[in-house]
Amino acid sequence: MESKAVQSNSRFDVVKWLVVFVLIAVGVVGNQYFSAESLLYRVLALVGLAIVAVFVALQTARGQRFATLLKEARVEIRKVVWPTRPELVQTTVIVVVFVLVVSLLLWGMDSIISLLVAGFIG
Repeated sequence: MESKAVQSNSRFDVVKWLVVFVLIAVGVVGNQYFSAESLLYRVLALVGLAIVAVFVALQTARGQRFATLLKEARVEIRKVVWPTRPELVQTTVIVVVFVLVVSLLLWGMDSIISLLVAGFIG
């Protein structure tokens, strides 16, 4: 009994995904077809179609899993301990100094190798 429900859901999911792709295609073709119209109207129509497409996509099993993933990611982001401004500035300065030192070393080695090659070639 449960497998029939899953198959039924998956059939409806296929239909929903087809609706999503049709909405996207309508947006692309409609934007091209109405290219003479104002950009504002075309953008508003595309935003409206995108909202409807996302709403339909979120009604599928995969869309619901994606929504759950987004909610869990938001919870995890809130748990992150973000660096303070002084820590951020200090780390940035260290990275910039390190990059400058390495670039100077590479420039120096390149100059020495260029002089040696120029000396051998004559």
